Amino acid sequence: MQPEERPWSARRLLFGKTLRKSIRECSSSTTQTIQYNLSPNIPKTEGRKLYFDTHTVVCVLEDNGFTTQQAEALVSILVQMSNSNMDIIYADMVTKVQQEIMLQRVMSQISSVKKDMIILEKSEFSTLLAENEKLKIQLLQLKVQIADIMNKVRSDNLMDMNLEKSRVKELKAEHDKRLLETRTEIMEMTAEHECHLTQTNMKIDTEVAGLKTMLESHKLDTIKYMAGSIFTCLTVVLGFYRIWM
Repeated sequence: MQPEERPWSARRLLFGKTLRKSIRECSSSTTQTIQYNLSPNIPKTEGRKLYFDTHTVVCVLEDNGFTTQQAEALVSILVQMSNSNMDIIYADMVTKVQQEIMLQRVMSQISSVKKDMIILEKSEFSTLLAENEKLKIQLLQLKVQIADIMNKVRSDNLMDMNLEKSRVKELKAEHDKRLLETRTEIMEMTAEHECHLTQTNMKIDTEVAGLKTMLESHKLDTIKYMAGSIFTCLTVVLGFYRIWM
């Protein structure tokens, strides 16, 4: 059985996404606050001073051939141009008070983001600990189940081996019994064959002895016949010799 919890990489990815989302929200809110606070809350003319004397400028213009009205008109134009330029310059600038306020707001936003990060880390860490404990419990259960299955398989194998051993012993005993019976039959057949062989040898010896006796008798008869024939021939020869003499 496999746990259905998300893997570590997925949890880390989810934690990173949540953290980035919170940082983006905080940064967007901070940016909106900064953009909103860039517009000055004080009058535009505060802190803006013209560092030249308009009366002196009018006098210089009059000395150079301008009339009083022309000189005053030129000075007023210069003042308006300076004010418009200063308005353009100060439109993109903030005062020190505004900068300090914005710095405090940014620091407060950063501290809130840090708190959120710490809370997220703690919650995620506690979640990971709980999941780790759950995984440990599941691993222990798996170990117990695997041990039970292994014990069952081992007992089944031992039982099968014992049955096979008993069957082999029975087959061996039966084979030994058949072997003894076959050996007894072979010994009986061998004894019977030896008995027949002995009887045959005795018959052969008896026949051979009879043949030898018959041969000896025939030899004696032949010798007697030859001796008689020789004596007869000698007698005939002696008779002819006497007649001839």
